[in-house]
Amino acid sequence: MKRNFVLILGICSFLCLPVLVLAKTGVGVRAGEIRIDQPLKPGLIYTLSSFSVVNTGNEPGEYEVSVEYHQDQEQRPDMGLRPDKAWFKFEPEKFYLEPGEVQPVQVKLSLPVKGVKPGKYFVYLEGHPVKEDTSGRTSIGVAAATKLYFTIAPANTLQGIYYRFISLCSRYHPWDTIILTLIFVALVLRFISRRFKFQIVKK
Repeated sequence: MKRNFVLILGICSFLCLPVLVLAKTGVGVRAGEIRIDQPLKPGLIYTLSSFSVVNTGNEPGEYEVSVEYHQDQEQRPDMGLRPDKAWFKFEPEKFYLEPGEVQPVQVKLSLPVKGVKPGKYFVYLEGHPVKEDTSGRTSIGVAAATKLYFTIAPANTLQGIYYRFISLCSRYHPWDTIILTLIFVALVLRFISRRFKFQIVKK
């Protein structure tokens, strides 16, 4: 009887203890990989498929996305060259997530007009939580990433300039048409004013 009493007392004491819940920071992405089948052209600005970053932890926090590389990836035939981080723009790049919240991220790839080596390219598009330590320095812990594969076609500098012009026109349409029309009208008026002189005669 005494033994049963001690056992029951021990169980009750254990149940009355405060429950310790550990804070968990987590991150995930909802796109395994992005493959671009058509070769990309230097000078063009591309809007790629978006991917989503999700807070898989149980506490809210600041998150960001970045471009990361695989170690020695240029020696691996299934990967390829490392694209410059400056080619990429994320919208948004930094954001706040509650537990379970998902943030879609749009990816824009702007290839330079010149100096781009043709060939296969590979990169990780990584999402990760960002924290500040007591000294104010940011630290990155867990991370998740989607793989991006693409190929850049050969092109000279003139082709790169042409592709960039086309890309900007399509991006800022219809303002590009309006501006080009105004420039054309101004040139026509200047040509007419040089060739013909108009005089106003008062009666």
